[in-house]
Amino acid sequence: MSAPTVVGDLLAEDGIRFATRATGLLAAFNMRGVLAPTDVHVARRLGRLGGEDDEQVLLAAALVVRALRAGSVCLDLAAVDRTVLAEGDEVVDTSDLPWPDPAPWTAAVAASPLVADDAATAAGRPLRLVDGLLYLDRYWRQEEQVRATLAQRAAAPPPEVDEERLHVALDRLFRAREGGDGAPDDAQRRAVAVCTLRWTSVLAGGPGTGKTTTVATLLAVLRDQDPSLRIALAAPTGKAAARLSEALAEVDLPDADRARITGLSASTIHRLLGPIRGSSRFRHDRHRHLPFDVVVVDETSMVSLTLMARLLEAVRPDARLVLVGDPDQLASVEAGAVLGDLVAAPADPEPVFDRTLERVGAPGPPVRGGVTVLDRTWRFHGTIATLAAAIREGDADAAVAALRAGHHDVVFVEDADLTTRDPGGLRELREEVVGGAAETELAALDGDASLALTRLDEHRLLCAHRRGPWGVTRWAADVERWVLEAGPVADRDEEWYPGRPLLVTANDHDRGIYNGDTGVVISTPRGARAVFARGGAPVEIAPALLDGIATVHAMTVHRAQGSQFARVSVILPPAESPLLTRELLYTAVTRARTKVRLVGSEDAVRAAIARPIGRASGLRRRR
Repeated sequence: MSAPTVVGDLLAEDGIRFATRATGLLAAFNMRGVLAPTDVHVARRLGRLGGEDDEQVLLAAALVVRALRAGSVCLDLAAVDRTVLAEGDEVVDTSDLPWPDPAPWTAAVAASPLVADDAATAAGRPLRLVDGLLYLDRYWRQEEQVRATLAQRAAAPPPEVDEERLHVALDRLFRAREGGDGAPDDAQRRAVAVCTLRWTSVLAGGPGTGKTTTVATLLAVLRDQDPSLRIALAAPTGKAAARLSEALAEVDLPDADRARITGLSASTIHRLLGPIRGSSRFRHDRHRHLPFDVVVVDETSMVSLTLMARLLEAVRPDARLVLVGDPDQLASVEAGAVLGDLVAAPADPEPVFDRTLERVGAPGPPVRGGVTVLDRTWRFHGTIATLAAAIREGDADAAVAALRAGHHDVVFVEDADLTTRDPGGLRELREEVVGGAAETELAALDGDASLALTRLDEHRLLCAHRRGPWGVTRWAADVERWVLEAGPVADRDEEWYPGRPLLVTANDHDRGIYNGDTGVVISTPRGARAVFARGGAPVEIAPALLDGIATVHAMTVHRAQGSQFARVSVILPPAESPLLTRELLYTAVTRARTKVRLVGSEDAVRAAIARPIGRASGLRRRR
């Protein structure tokens, strides 16, 4: 073991950093890796400013800061010792740490001069304790703003709707587009009616359940009600916004209804709100509302609490807001899981609203809180659908059974030692990767942009980690080596060789490419060009104009969110990896349309399914 090194207030030993001035509980939790030095420093700073020296209170403050880094909005003092706490790539065993008893701990925190309750008279303190949940004051205010705004919108008189016209439009659109088995999708029909009849609605569903088709139909119905409606489409990332625009353009609608939504395009939520340089605020807020009658937000699972609060205050009270997404996928990298909270939050029955749905020809199960869920999968079937459902429902036995069923669409590669340079048992993966690269290169050399992009997206290698034996960096290097050993078609001495797979790592609004987009280099009479799929004709860009580009032989599951591929191979880390969660495994598996290959162990699969991301939040309690 190397000798420890002291730098400022930090002590570093074998890559682990400790706060040298921490004492008592803060020191114990920091030394075990539960708390980072920054967590400790913030807690100690708050204690000095507020005259608080109770180490139980300071521990709670530090854990709140840590919880925010992990994606939670608050800290549940009664359950924090049962939460998996991790730092870096190791799970921290917290069972023998000196956790305070919840009841006296909560009482000490409540009595602290640092802590306010939910009363307005207690404003100005840095922490809030509400219903046993401890917040930094800023995040409590944001959550309360979201809750109050949604409650106000729900209590307002509903939009004026011509029910007879709505009934006719639903009959027309859902008679024109029936399911593959000849039966119309009643859930989609009901979802369109719900979103038409409410100011705020949530459209939830897994990949391939027809969310985009439902949105396109909804917009056609709304414009049928009022052709002058101003519609805004948004998503949390540029990549997701571009995918939404492309997908809407591809939905099959009758000519008259297609004309009603032609020309609509999506932007990021940030661009929609209008960022102000040098400020965290936006041009559009509660004082200057967005000039739209309908706002549709896709991939809402990726929207943080802070951004949702900014969006809600900017939307006019008399504008429809439709939140679309999959609550079972990975959530925002920032604090909050608003979509999951809204779907899970209890809501009172609405018999009057249900009778309205029956009048417009959209009967069905009771709707609560404006939430409708699409559960009929159109993207994939067979064993992939069975596996995805088992993961989503937390049924590890069913998931393992699906993996071991031996069907062609799900392949489970076990007992491969991924820590070695050339793991055994990966011959088929290597052949698939090398063959796909060769086909992409041939199309690129021919200058066929559409075919090259199609070949590129036929298979994608996904990893949970960025680094290490199970990470993107290692596997991208391995794929590059495999391709070179197989004898590349193109000359790899050139930086922009035909067939080079590209990953955009920074938004470029001027050229219409966004962080997370993938493309490929092709040969043209004008020289090498980078091409990116954009619904219609691919976007073609000279390499000299590109910035923020990397070669993509593998990518993280997080980056793949919102994309789909014909086939995916997933490298699972060991069971003890904190990145291995139910949501990550579900997101990875559902990127595929026709085939999934999982490389890992049964223990890893079971550990992932048993480890749903537990983001603490009060929104689902108090919506």
